[in-house]
Amino acid sequence: MGSNKAIAVIKKQGIVIAMVIIYLLFAVISQQFRTMTNFLLIIRQITTIGVMAAGMTFVIIGGNFDVSVGSLLSLCGVVCISLHESMGPIPAILITVLIGMLSGAVSGFLVGYLKLNSMIVTLGMMNILQAVALMITRGRNVYMADERVWFTQIGQGSLGVIPISTIIMIIFFAVMAVILFRSKYGHHVLSVGGNAEACHFSGINDCMVILKTFVLSGLSTGVAAIMLASRGAGAQPTMGESYEFDVITAVILGGTSLKGGEGNILYTLIGVGILGILKNGFVIVGLPSYIQWITQCLIMIGAVYLDIHSKQKKGGRS
Repeated sequence: MGSNKAIAVIKKQGIVIAMVIIYLLFAVISQQFRTMTNFLLIIRQITTIGVMAAGMTFVIIGGNFDVSVGSLLSLCGVVCISLHESMGPIPAILITVLIGMLSGAVSGFLVGYLKLNSMIVTLGMMNILQAVALMITRGRNVYMADERVWFTQIGQGSLGVIPISTIIMIIFFAVMAVILFRSKYGHHVLSVGGNAEACHFSGINDCMVILKTFVLSGLSTGVAAIMLASRGAGAQPTMGESYEFDVITAVILGGTSLKGGEGNILYTLIGVGILGILKNGFVIVGLPSYIQWITQCLIMIGAVYLDIHSKQKKGGRS
């Protein structure tokens, strides 16, 4: 009985146990890794991917993908800094979030209402958004004239020892968790991801449900861009390059099913933590960047394999 209970706990909380083991492994290898300064650096570094992953979780649970988030991050970042310099921080923040939501609404309409493939749609959006970011900046980086304004505290400041951006990320995840698990809309997302056709016949507006998942993803990316631009007091037109891969990896590591209909927003946060620990640890131990990429790819492939294998086992039992 005791061993069965232990196995059940490991299966249920395996992702949490994996994060602890990975952290302890790097802590043993490197004295620098286990310092409080480095721990605070990790929880600051993961905030951008974390906030984006919260929105992406809804998209993937709904049975789709959004690979345009990296380019959207670039566009929102340069727009935020440019508007901050011309209009001030509040208009810049509001307009940046609206641009993120508008981009998500366009993708969501094409996928939800026109029934186009989400991968193809968001690949197209990825190129369009990146082109717009380059066009706005003429390929140049944009910076704030004065880095001492309160806006930079969003990404650089701390309350006590806890980074403000980390607090924002935790609040963001808490709100998203309430939406997913405690609202009718969250139930509809899980249902549509599991079987969209059945939901349509049961009276659920599956088209609108899907559209809203992309709007949430765009909202998340807009917020993440504000945090990232604030941290660097500037933005680059290609700063979001490859972020989509990190975000999707974190969501999959958190156990969200690639087939849709299943996922846990809080486990996505654990997936983000694992990715952040690995990236930080690899840098500290001096692992070459190409080995880091290969390792991350292998981790993602392994997570996909486990997802497919678990679904096949469930299918076999049914």
